[in-house]
Amino acid sequence: MTSVHSANERLVDHRVALGATVEASRLAARLGRWAQGDGTLTVRLAAAIAALIRGGELRPGDRLPAERALAGAIAVSRGTVVAAYALLSEEELVERRQGSGTRVAGHLAAALPARERTARGEGLFSALPSGIDLLRAVPAMPSLAVDVVRAHTPTLDPVTLAEADPAGLPVLRARLARLFEEEGTPATAAQILVTHGAQQAISLVVDELVSPGDIVLTESVTWPGLADSVRRRGGRVHGVTIGPDGIDVDELEAAVVALRPVLIAVNPHHHNPTGTRLPAADRQRIADLSAEYGVPVLEDRVLAHISFDGVVPPTLAALRPDAPIIVVDSLSKWSWAGLRVGWLRADPVLVRRLRAVRQLVDQSTSVPAQLLALDLVEHARTLRTAVGQTHAVAAEQLLVAMREHVPEWETVAPRGGLAVWARLPVGSATAMARVAAMRGVAVAGGTEFTASVTYDDHIRVPYTAPPEVLQEGVRRLGEAWQEYRALL
Repeated sequence: MTSVHSANERLVDHRVALGATVEASRLAARLGRWAQGDGTLTVRLAAAIAALIRGGELRPGDRLPAERALAGAIAVSRGTVVAAYALLSEEELVERRQGSGTRVAGHLAAALPARERTARGEGLFSALPSGIDLLRAVPAMPSLAVDVVRAHTPTLDPVTLAEADPAGLPVLRARLARLFEEEGTPATAAQILVTHGAQQAISLVVDELVSPGDIVLTESVTWPGLADSVRRRGGRVHGVTIGPDGIDVDELEAAVVALRPVLIAVNPHHHNPTGTRLPAADRQRIADLSAEYGVPVLEDRVLAHISFDGVVPPTLAALRPDAPIIVVDSLSKWSWAGLRVGWLRADPVLVRRLRAVRQLVDQSTSVPAQLLALDLVEHARTLRTAVGQTHAVAAEQLLVAMREHVPEWETVAPRGGLAVWARLPVGSATAMARVAAMRGVAVAGGTEFTASVTYDDHIRVPYTAPPEVLQEGVRRLGEAWQEYRALL
């Protein structure tokens, strides 16, 4: 295990905001493609730095680079940086003093981000009915799931009909515990909480564990439902670099040491949106970090079983039973998204606390939905395999179409999951998505998935639409891309 001393050294290497003075080159690297988008260079630069401050990347007391040094690092005039710093000062995000430079403001208004009223994830549900929806990664129901639903004939005894336990039907909790056991993770019914989908499970955990000003560590690009939940609690989402194999665990440990997070939230297998897989050694290290530092880890398993080669690792909880690890899963991606049944596995004490929170939110999950979920869970292995096989074909078809219509985009063939994470060679993904919308196809740019540093050079393209719709959508993306390139 990396020592605390070396962990701090790693954080200095990867994070801009711990030293007394932020180096211009490191700040430039964290700004990303800040120059792309709407507004003047001054406004865009100020907005990019403000995002780092509000997201916790830059912390109260940090000294920003000198105007001339930052101007050289990002290839703009010194006047642009001076004006951007002035805008930040007007917003009371920085303090400018003669002789001491520009520092991130240390007062409460700057230290604690305002609760965001507009969720970034809202954009994933904004496709026009008349257009092609390549926003949402929602797979069609497998034929077996349709058959199970049609054949469903629940036993409605008086006890079940009157059941309204916020934790879920005892019989379903017991069956889900056995499902975990079958997959190698010790579990009892007392460790299971049934929810309205995985998103509610994530939100309940965040509501219970995160308070205003608290820091949550996650991948630098992440599911917006997590980031939005944290921000609405007044917490800070700190993104840890995600590479070709998943989250950088050295940087994660350094962040745990330096930032003292209340929660680590990871999506280690078929990560949404990048599709990465975390190697076994790194998975073990995350479980060890949770046990050694006592930091709860939330593992999102929703896409873990949609594997093209059948590789599905054990949960993090299975690796360290003594660690405070919370596992979230649902039926949505391998059975029926419309059923809205999810669950989490956690320590029984936390489950009881979450049960109390759940009681205040919506009381309990629909009894008919839980009874139907029982039938579907019995076919979990077959359903998951079928969805993996179906989308392995769809992924290859998408990549072929993208090589034809947007050959300049950089893609990596996924080994599972439901989407391709494509990198644009130039320009802004947000601006490109607007052009695509005018061509009648809706896609999500990287900013929808930003944790704390803006990624405006990627677009997520799901391969869950019917083949003919997907082909037409990519063709329109190609036309939109040519139109957008002509504007640059």
